[in-house]
Amino acid sequence: MLKRRNLVTLIAGTFLVASSAMAQFADRNIKFTNGVNEDHPVGVGVKKMQEVLAAKTGGKMKITAFWGGAAGGDLPATQALRAGTQEMVCTSSSPLVGIIKELGVFDLPFLFANEKEADAVLDGAAGKYFNAKLEAVGLVNLAYWENGFRNLTNSKRPVTKLEDFDGVKVRVMQNNIFLDTFKTLGTNAVPMAFGEVFTALETKTIDGQENPFVTIETSKFNEVQKYLSVTRHAYTPFLILYSKKLWDQLNPQEQAVLREAAIEGQKVQRAANRALNEKSLASLKTKGMQVNEVSAAEQNRIRAKVASVYDKHKDSIGADAIKVVQDELKKSRGG
Repeated sequence: MLKRRNLVTLIAGTFLVASSAMAQFADRNIKFTNGVNEDHPVGVGVKKMQEVLAAKTGGKMKITAFWGGAAGGDLPATQALRAGTQEMVCTSSSPLVGIIKELGVFDLPFLFANEKEADAVLDGAAGKYFNAKLEAVGLVNLAYWENGFRNLTNSKRPVTKLEDFDGVKVRVMQNNIFLDTFKTLGTNAVPMAFGEVFTALETKTIDGQENPFVTIETSKFNEVQKYLSVTRHAYTPFLILYSKKLWDQLNPQEQAVLREAAIEGQKVQRAANRALNEKSLASLKTKGMQVNEVSAAEQNRIRAKVASVYDKHKDSIGADAIKVVQDELKKSRGG
């Protein structure tokens, strides 16, 4: 009888502890917007976040995701976060440069050699530096996810050395650093909205474009482009942002579980993004694209050529932002 009473007491105590833990969380339905489709690796990350929140809060905190820009663009959503009228957005760094000029550092050419370097910078002191800048303008960054490396395609020739860029008419994002980079490399750089790119390639209005492997495949650029050069000329992170106004209304337990969910989401999103890029590269080869790597020696020549882009944009980005990233890179390279 005593044994049974102790067991009942233990079960009741466990239930009370669990109930007390769950009581720390209010019922919240968090609106999360982004510009990609649900089958993008971001979808994998969001699903993981939803699972973590469900498990840790007893289903009280939920994320409702809106995909493919269905709830508006990344920049208007970011401004809604700053105003406190929306909770979360996943956006790449580029659209935020008008709000935080220092994020322009991620548009600089050949900043990272590989994903390991990018992770070291974003998850280290440099990431914290940008997080502080974000908080100052009303945005809390929960984690850095991955958009990834951009690579060059064109219909004229393989780009294996610096001189191969010369005269190629390349569509670039409407971004001054990208424009300067490709002009410095000798191309005829043309800013153009993404939706116009396929037709422009098909009609030979332009010779080439640059994007991650996944985007090249899903946009079917292989149908109008022969050559794919693995240039890795730019790396773009995604940021998982929360409205600071609304963040400050959460209790510490709610804040902690959201950060944990975003970091768990980061792990699976990065892994999924890298796996999908490798899969897309293999697929593009089977679809007939001629793929070439760029040797380390040529990468060094190309980097030397675009060093002037760093100098030109140092003031508009901020010398401190460039230095904090380069210092972290030196550490990651054992320098």
